[in-house]
Amino acid sequence: MTDVKAEARARGFAARKQAFTAGQGQAAEILADVLAPHRDRPLAGYMAMRTEIDPTAAMAAHQGPVGVPVILGRGQPLKFREWTPGCPMIAGEFGALIPADGAWVEPEVLIVPLVAFDARGFRLGYGGGFYDRTLEGLRARRPTLAIGFAFAAQEMAEVPIEPTDQRLDAIVTEQGVRWFG
Repeated sequence: MTDVKAEARARGFAARKQAFTAGQGQAAEILADVLAPHRDRPLAGYMAMRTEIDPTAAMAAHQGPVGVPVILGRGQPLKFREWTPGCPMIAGEFGALIPADGAWVEPEVLIVPLVAFDARGFRLGYGGGFYDRTLEGLRARRPTLAIGFAFAAQEMAEVPIEPTDQRLDAIVTEQGVRWFG
């Protein structure tokens, strides 16, 4: 399975890189519209790296607390530190920017980055299992909405999955929204 996922990741990264050069169009605005009914609920977003689609405008528009992921260590779920536009940021694990300080936020809605996704609602991440562990823990406590955010070109016929992989509730791309389940 490791080799199968590595090959799928390579295809996903190539598709994402090509889509990134074309721009994300109105994707952040579409995402903000999807998030609007969830105002006042804690939201987790992410700070885009390299060729990831950028959710920052939707995060800034959210009327409620917003956190970004902090990696505490290998094999652990993510924690989310409160973020606001313009807050001081520092480099975290893998170079992702995180707030220099601030309260911890336990999200009820997550914007999830990914390398690839499929029509079943499964995503392929970077291979660390951070989001799968995090979603599993959050969903064990209460309903938690997971919204994948990607370029439409990142869709593949079928993402290779394992029993620990968590399904997305929706995917938002520059072409629109798709709900699963």
